[in-house]
Amino acid sequence: MKSLKGQHMTTSKALVFDIKRFAVHDGDGIRTTIFFKGCPLRCIWCQNPEGISTLRKPIYFQNNCIHCRCCEKYAKEGQMIYQNDRPYFNKDYQGDFDNLVNICPSSAIRYDSQYYDVDMLMKEIESDRVFYRDSGGVTFSGGEPLMQGEFLIDILKRCHQQHIHTAIETTLYTSLELIQKALPYLDQIYIDLKIYDEALHQKYVGGSVALIKKHIEYILKSEHWKKVIIRTPLIPQITATIQNLQSISQFLSHINPEVYYELLNYNPLASSKYEYVDFDYGIDLKYKKYTDDEMEAFYQIAYQNGIKNLIKE
Repeated sequence: MKSLKGQHMTTSKALVFDIKRFAVHDGDGIRTTIFFKGCPLRCIWCQNPEGISTLRKPIYFQNNCIHCRCCEKYAKEGQMIYQNDRPYFNKDYQGDFDNLVNICPSSAIRYDSQYYDVDMLMKEIESDRVFYRDSGGVTFSGGEPLMQGEFLIDILKRCHQQHIHTAIETTLYTSLELIQKALPYLDQIYIDLKIYDEALHQKYVGGSVALIKKHIEYILKSEHWKKVIIRTPLIPQITATIQNLQSISQFLSHINPEVYYELLNYNPLASSKYEYVDFDYGIDLKYKKYTDDEMEAFYQIAYQNGIKNLIKE
């Protein structure tokens, strides 16, 4: 695998951490959503923290464990330690964990992702085709699907050949060349623009927002702009501020007055996923979803700053 500032993995197989069927929030109609592993950014509120790392890692599921200690018995040197009646894996271990995954009799130890080649993944997609014959299709999400860009282009081309509607959820934190390759094979494009200010973006998201804004401007000025919906997740005290929403709305409407824009309500449920990963959820657990009245106030900020086509939940 090769990384361009953490932006691009080159591989003959894709590392996928989840396939969600019958999804209705990831594009038009009923969707099959493929979650690619690996993301170049580090949002402190990430909804899919298991998808951030580019590495395939073992996960321990406490509720499945029968405490047989087979993992301890068959572990290789440096793989793990067993204490507090459970295994702890060495995140710096250089080899794989196949022996532990295979020996666990209760599936309490599993990998967080699986490898797929194009044929294997197309088989998964086509098995759901009956459910989106009239509307719907496949959505590629993550992580950041463009990190596994060459594989993504291949699977998009195959879907295009089979007349399967395609969508992507992306940060656009990648190379313009890769974006240009993908655009002809995408029917719907969801782009996250979380924070407008460079310093705040570096602090809470990681990476330069200048690159993201440059790529957004490119697409919104291209023939593909009608496929695009720009989205801002509303994170308390971080993205859900008057200044941030004003700046983003003015930026987008200046590029293309007809741009489609969506504000996503805060989802506190992701915090429960963090027990399985190596970092902490960065948002205070006291915060809840915004009320309808609070969402309406955010919508008004967008309208007052040039947004005409606002997509509401």
